[in-house]
Amino acid sequence: MSVPTVESLDSIYTTASLIKQGERYNNLIETFKKTYGRAPEFIVRSPGRVNLIGEHIDYSDYGVLPMAIERDVVQAVATTSENTKVRVANMNSKYPQREFEYEGEDKVVTIDSSSLEWSNYFKCGYKGMLEYAKSKVTPKGMDVLVDGTVPPGSGLSSSAAFVCSSALAVNTANKLGLSKQELTEIAIVAEHNVGVNAGGMDQSASVFSEKNYALHVEFVPKLKTDLVQLPSSASFVIAHTLVTADKFTSGPRHYNLRVVETKMGARILANALFDGNPSGIDTYKKVMDEYFRTNETVDAEMQLTEMLELINRHLTNTSGYTVKEMAAAAGMSESEVVERYMTRFPVQTDVFRLYQRAIHVLTEARRVYQFMKICEQERHQQTPSSHSSKVLTLLGDIMDASHESCTKDFDCSCPELNQVCAIAKRNGAFGARLTGAGWGGAAVFLTTSENVPALIQAVKDEYYHKKFPEFGNDQLDDAIFPTEPSSGATVYTGFDHS
Repeated sequence: MSVPTVESLDSIYTTASLIKQGERYNNLIETFKKTYGRAPEFIVRSPGRVNLIGEHIDYSDYGVLPMAIERDVVQAVATTSENTKVRVANMNSKYPQREFEYEGEDKVVTIDSSSLEWSNYFKCGYKGMLEYAKSKVTPKGMDVLVDGTVPPGSGLSSSAAFVCSSALAVNTANKLGLSKQELTEIAIVAEHNVGVNAGGMDQSASVFSEKNYALHVEFVPKLKTDLVQLPSSASFVIAHTLVTADKFTSGPRHYNLRVVETKMGARILANALFDGNPSGIDTYKKVMDEYFRTNETVDAEMQLTEMLELINRHLTNTSGYTVKEMAAAAGMSESEVVERYMTRFPVQTDVFRLYQRAIHVLTEARRVYQFMKICEQERHQQTPSSHSSKVLTLLGDIMDASHESCTKDFDCSCPELNQVCAIAKRNGAFGARLTGAGWGGAAVFLTTSENVPALIQAVKDEYYHKKFPEFGNDQLDDAIFPTEPSSGATVYTGFDHS
């Protein structure tokens, strides 16, 4: 299945936002003409996402449950066959225009991952797509104008939206004809070029999502997505704490470190269970699949419960492991551990807290199944509205448990996230949790449509007005806003090309 091409913005956005989006796209097109002296040929769009449940488990190969949001990255593009030069500009003047050349089939383009450079995210998509295409095409020259509404560092996947839209722009410009599956898999790997060891949830949600549905994304044995219908009574609010969660600069202490902690925990468990881990298993999902390979009748929730018992039996150092201790328990040398897991994506820590990370990963993976089961049961129910409140309470309890686990076991929350979640719970939210990588960024609240205005006002009064008294209405509306499940990546051509 390929990314759809549409000629009407109402195929992408809600009726309530069509006027605002129409003005935005018109402004993008006119600015493109002024910047490059010609009209764009097409506009690509990839959304950010909010993860409803399943935090920091995608790189352990467990399924997650995000939904795309209306906030997105769009790119207006025109091509030329006269050269292979790429010019990239941004609607936000703080990001200077950049140019680069195609460097040939073997290299494609140089990306300096040590530099926090905005155009690197475009280069990631460009490099990934053309490496995949190899000698099939001589790439077109491209003029590109980018506009993003996903707040950077919010935990709403602005970087994946940028990389996915860039990959889609290159795919469309060069008529590569790649499927959604191929586009997603390329974008997942491509984002590694900016030095972040991402798992794949963000790119999948940005490409595969559809209006009115959440998306269950699985990674093993291959990337697979299924739509999940949410209760009709459920409404969601996103609140950006305005604590910036920058994966590039904080990765060694936070995101990249957690990847190492989960992978080394899985290697140690595999080494204990499978007589030396001959296959090099380094994710908990692969450990689980191998352990239950001869007993597939046990359902996933029960498997995860037994996995937790195995963690308590085999990851006994609850105070943390040194590199030497990890290597010994995994049946590896210290140099092998460092070379395999700490070279391309460097980490900084005193000790590696494998036990706590494992507890989070396995309980969170179980919460994904519990959340989906409730949604599926609700889909088949035809009961009065009083039942809907019970369903939202059950879903909210799962979200609350997720936030507690993120805070205590995975240590990826922060005081501001805890504060906005507490405010939301006091003001009618059934559940409230951080979303995205954490360490700042955004929280998501589950409520009803009737309660959305009061909930947003309460968070404004108790959080934003106190911490950011200088903010005007536009800034507040960018920081906290309602959302609903949105469509995924799209190519838009319904505008005047003259």
